[in-house]
Amino acid sequence: MTVTPTPAPTPAAEGGNGNGDGATKAPDERIVHRPLWRRLMSRPELGAVVGALAVFVFFSFAADSFLKASSLSTVLYASSTIGIMAVPVALLMIGGEFDLSTGVMVTSSALISSMFSYQMTANVWVGVGVSLLVTLAIGLFNGYMLVRTKLPSFIITLGTFLMLTGLNLGLTKLISGTVSTKTIGDMEGFESARTLFASQLSLGSVNLQVTVVWWIALVALATWILLRTRAGNWIFAVGGGADAARAVGVPVGRTKIGLYLGVAFAAWISGQHLLFNYDVVQSGEGVGNELIYIAAAVIGGCLLTGGYGSAVGAAVGAFIFGMADKGIVYAQWSPDWFKFFLGAMLLLATLLNAWIRKRAEASR
Repeated sequence: MTVTPTPAPTPAAEGGNGNGDGATKAPDERIVHRPLWRRLMSRPELGAVVGALAVFVFFSFAADSFLKASSLSTVLYASSTIGIMAVPVALLMIGGEFDLSTGVMVTSSALISSMFSYQMTANVWVGVGVSLLVTLAIGLFNGYMLVRTKLPSFIITLGTFLMLTGLNLGLTKLISGTVSTKTIGDMEGFESARTLFASQLSLGSVNLQVTVVWWIALVALATWILLRTRAGNWIFAVGGGADAARAVGVPVGRTKIGLYLGVAFAAWISGQHLLFNYDVVQSGEGVGNELIYIAAAVIGGCLLTGGYGSAVGAAVGAFIFGMADKGIVYAQWSPDWFKFFLGAMLLLATLLNAWIRKRAEASR
């Protein structure tokens, strides 16, 4: 009798599944090497980088003085004042929420520092500390109200925006008698506070505002949080779907409150720069800036629906705004065109980001 030998199982490494049926085993996506171009296509900030290069080249030809070292330092300063706020706003949007009170919160932070220091005749650092506590309390209020009431963040922060706008004007008039604060430039601690929040750094022949350092530090911190920490995973999960995230143990409420506290902290930094750079603060400032922060984050690749975006993209979006703001001046155009340019950039960048994202998903 002839015995037919049983075929040996096909090794999984050679195309089998180890069970002898010769079926191909699907490779693990975590260890598959993807080409560089495909990895770049999947980055949310790619569209913003392309847009930034286009704007830079455009103004390099449109304005002769745009490429001067002094002009670029001015562009970086304008970008940093937007970017300091755009970065935490981007994290908040990745977490699926908005904050419409950011613009006036910056002004509130500056007003609290100035008026508390002046009225209490204390060291200005006392006012700075009180401002930090009050500004964080505003962020905590936004986050707590969102978690407890389940109302849309648009409604809650719109209410905060209106309340802060009224308080900024009303309390400033009540305490100071005018719509602006009193000068505190001769008070103890002013110069040291100015060094931290509004000084200039000399790099060769270029003078950079310290806000550029704050901006870069916040971008690095936010990127590390998003990509290297458990909190970053929570932020993406909450933005992608709060119910699903809660089902797998993500602390949704704490994550959202933490994001609002991050926005408040950045507003405090921006507010202190506003105060110590100009010494006097106008109580009506800041209205409308919240839309610029959101626009910078959207241009940088953040989705309005949450769960997608990056801190680097928001920084690039702020850089585009800075180039447009100063580039129009250097090109000697009417500043009336600035808002039109920003609106066009917002639409074009959003369309480009959507196209890149679809191509990236199709190529997986």
